[in-house]
Amino acid sequence: MSTPETSRFVRLRVELVLEVEDEDAVTKRALQRLAGDTEMPEEERAHAEGAVTEDTAEALAYLVDPFDLVSEVPGVELQQASWSSERIEYDPDSPDWDLDGDDVEEDEDDEEADGIG
Repeated sequence: MSTPETSRFVRLRVELVLEVEDEDAVTKRALQRLAGDTEMPEEERAHAEGAVTEDTAEALAYLVDPFDLVSEVPGVELQQASWSSERIEYDPDSPDWDLDGDDVEEDEDDEEADGIG
C-alpha cells in the first residue's frame, strides 16, 4: 500500500478518561519526575512544581508522555506531540461519551470538506 501518493506520516489520536483515586500519589509522583529532570531550567521547574501541586490534572499531564507510548513500537519515530489534561464530569452511560460516534462525525465532516460526501 506504499505508493508515492501515500504519506509516511500518521496522526494517532488517543483520548483517555482516567479516574483519579489517590490525588496525593499522583502529585507526589509528578514531583518526583520533575525533581529527576536535570535538564529543566530552575525557573521552569518552580513553575511546573506549583502547577502539579495545585492541580492533579496538571500532574497527570507531566506523567503521561506520548513518547513513552510509542517508544517501543518498531519502525516508527515520534515527530511531534501535544497533549493536555482537564477535569471533567464523566458519565459512562451518557451518549455524549460514545467515542466511536465522534469518529464517525469527524470522518463524515472530512469527506464533506473533500467533496466526497
